[in-house]
Amino acid sequence: MKDIAPAISPPNGIGDAKPTNQAVLDWVQDVARLAQPENIFWCDGSEGEKDFLLEQASRDDVLIKLNDEKVPRSYLHRSNPNDVARVEQFTFICTPTKEEAGPTNNWSEPGETYAKLHGLLKGAMRGRTMFVIPYIMGPRDSPLTKVGFEITDSIYVVLSMRIMTRMGAVAVERLGNDPAAEWNRGVHSLLDVDPTRRFICHFPQDNAIISVGSGYGGNVLLSKKCLALRIGSYLAQKQGWMAEHMLILGVESPEGRKHYVVAAFPSACGKTNFAMLIPPQHFKDWKITTVGDDIAWMQIRNGRLYAVNPENGYFGVVPGTSYKSNPNAMKSIAHDTLYTNVALTDDGDVWWEGKNGAPPAHAIDWRGNDWTPPSKEKAAHPNSRRRRADQRDHFWWPPQRYDAARVSGL
Repeated sequence: MKDIAPAISPPNGIGDAKPTNQAVLDWVQDVARLAQPENIFWCDGSEGEKDFLLEQASRDDVLIKLNDEKVPRSYLHRSNPNDVARVEQFTFICTPTKEEAGPTNNWSEPGETYAKLHGLLKGAMRGRTMFVIPYIMGPRDSPLTKVGFEITDSIYVVLSMRIMTRMGAVAVERLGNDPAAEWNRGVHSLLDVDPTRRFICHFPQDNAIISVGSGYGGNVLLSKKCLALRIGSYLAQKQGWMAEHMLILGVESPEGRKHYVVAAFPSACGKTNFAMLIPPQHFKDWKITTVGDDIAWMQIRNGRLYAVNPENGYFGVVPGTSYKSNPNAMKSIAHDTLYTNVALTDDGDVWWEGKNGAPPAHAIDWRGNDWTPPSKEKAAHPNSRRRRADQRDHFWWPPQRYDAARVSGL
């Protein structure tokens, strides 16, 4: 059977950015002894590294380069058809007691779960490259920012983490050399992408996450739901802040008075649309700023409520997204975007149900099959996604500290 994640051979100067924190080095060696990779790639977040990984991912058919005239500097990824969404039924909180996991989470006993996962990880990376991804959640100078390291054998995960986090040297610098410093340990392996061996497990007391058997973003980008919400809520309870599934937006009046709003919305009801709101004509002199469309870390200090968007890029469902439903989202994903499970048109563009204009006469659907408008199957998977980098480092509330970037007119 062909390895779904073959080892890569980077040139000199790429993949050798070892941190100096001994706790990180010891942990990586422990995982390497268990998973037995062909080699270790230490990510630094540089442009040279990105260019090399994109070229390698295209060569290995992990990514498809899109038409630069249609969607500049953008790529398409197709996940395994059995691996297209988060698997809440196989997502566990591993605390000493079931009560500590909370009433809405699946619980698993930590010792037994570690033993099971270590068994699945034993030798899992033979013939593969083990990537070590340093990242931070939050702006580089925020007191709420957290450091994480994710180990993975998926080049798609590395490229996605470049978008969704501030990745590389910034995290190594933030952590420093103190072996007792706080940081999250995340381990991911594709294994053989078998649904019967797919688990996403969180160990709050150890600030650790292990994910196996999936290549889908929500299960394997361990910075997002795993750290930002699940582990984050545990750290927040201990440290006196809040990790919430909430958008943050700013509203500025024509007189220059600015207020911020955080809002919790159910899934698939327009949270991203609200976060990227454009003022209607009779409010044309008002300004809306998007701070975040998914997760908010909040803390009350000195009688004021502060909030930060821990993420860097934007990640969301594309079917139904159009210039009519969310023009700002469409503008933001018109370039430098990583698409997952959408259709590929004959001219190298992407398409999904609900996109502007008539459907293409022919396309390759999200499974890699021919598609035409009469086809019974959807061209894009209903949970197909896009990720777009957003390199702003100034997401704070209230605005006396930082001014969030305006979304209108990107």
